[in-house]
Amino acid sequence: MMLSRFLTPLGSAARAQNRRLAFPVVLMLALALGVPAVLPGGAQAQEARRRWEMMAQIRRDKFDYVLPEVMRENGVDMWITVMREGLHDPLYEDLGRGYIGGTAYYIFTDRGEHRIERAALGVDGYFLSENGAYDIVTGQFDLKEFVSERDPGTIAVNMAENIGAADGLSHTSYLNLVETLGEPYASRLVSAEKLISDFRSRRVATEIIAFGETAELSRHIAERALSNEVVTPGVTTLEEVGWWIMEEMRVRGLDTSFDMPSIYITGPEGIEAVTNDRIIQRGDLIMIDWGVGLMNFYNDMKRIAYVLKEGETAAPAGIQHAFDQGMKVRDVIRDNIKVGLTAADTLEVLNTKIEEAGFTMMANFNQTTDDDSTEVIIGCHSVGNTGHGIGPSIAWFNPKRLEFEIRPTNIFSIELFAYTPAPEWGGAKVRIPLEDDAIVTERGIEWLYPVNQRILLIR
Repeated sequence: MMLSRFLTPLGSAARAQNRRLAFPVVLMLALALGVPAVLPGGAQAQEARRRWEMMAQIRRDKFDYVLPEVMRENGVDMWITVMREGLHDPLYEDLGRGYIGGTAYYIFTDRGEHRIERAALGVDGYFLSENGAYDIVTGQFDLKEFVSERDPGTIAVNMAENIGAADGLSHTSYLNLVETLGEPYASRLVSAEKLISDFRSRRVATEIIAFGETAELSRHIAERALSNEVVTPGVTTLEEVGWWIMEEMRVRGLDTSFDMPSIYITGPEGIEAVTNDRIIQRGDLIMIDWGVGLMNFYNDMKRIAYVLKEGETAAPAGIQHAFDQGMKVRDVIRDNIKVGLTAADTLEVLNTKIEEAGFTMMANFNQTTDDDSTEVIIGCHSVGNTGHGIGPSIAWFNPKRLEFEIRPTNIFSIELFAYTPAPEWGGAKVRIPLEDDAIVTERGIEWLYPVNQRILLIR
């Protein structure tokens, strides 16, 4: 469908005057109508600028509101992130990018005021200098003199035992930093692991808006992928669906959370095939597990589709029942995640509440029993700047982050797996994975976009 049908022609003077106003309308129409966001050169440039301006606003808000809070909670007087040309820290986007020709230092110092001093030493470039987030941007500096003048009692650096995104300091950069600072400052270096986890996982309003845009794009593409727009039963392969999605991301200027999307078929014996040359057939139950990246945000979500057999108008009753059971479990999870508890305590509460609701908690992932119950395991992990985030995580596979307290504005991927016997599968259990992204507020869990409410049907 052509966007021109919805736009009133304008004279040249009006077009010039309203170009920046009209562009967001074009973009929103493109997204709403499923039209790839490929726009004329000027419009493309404006979209690039829109994204950068949003990220710059996020950065300023984070530095103003979140950074003082988390540095003081973690007892950090100075935080130094070191980067080198060709070796960027995982927080490169968070801290404002910039051109690094040698070694750069992004330094944040608590000088006892209402805000944290921000300095970018040895890094420059338009994206950094023009974002308005830094007090000092210079290539002329003496690092030891800079640190000595501020005399911090603790200096956090990006070394982390458990969280990869907080472990960006290379061994060589660490040795150089120790040598350059000398004593007593070399002995004051501490891990920034918890600081970085808190900094990234506590969200300002602009982040929530940007993440919601990211997640909605992911949902929109996934639901188109699992439809007859893309799938022809008996013809289309799983990997062809995957490549259609990859092309959609390329056209829209998106990144991927987990490389090639996981598109898989589940049957009575479990997962039969994943993003390969398996041809999609009638009667197949297909899942997609994936996420997209936009403006330094990456989401994680799933969708489910059933390929109708000839004469069918809905998924078989047993499969629909299994899906409905999963939805009930999700309601229990949504109603019982609250701020103030650790992720570990929350996991214990959820397991208890799920069992009280009549379900059976599984001890190990994908290891079901032969009983007639719906068996459940949950993995509600953090999400945000990566598909698997670095904040508190209500998931067995993130043991360290189970220790972290859930705070307002933490974003979670509400993920569960429910296994329910179905007569159509000879009593074998249908594996239903549900996963959508939500924010935790003082009210509890609030969804960030329309969550999965149905099995998609491919005719």
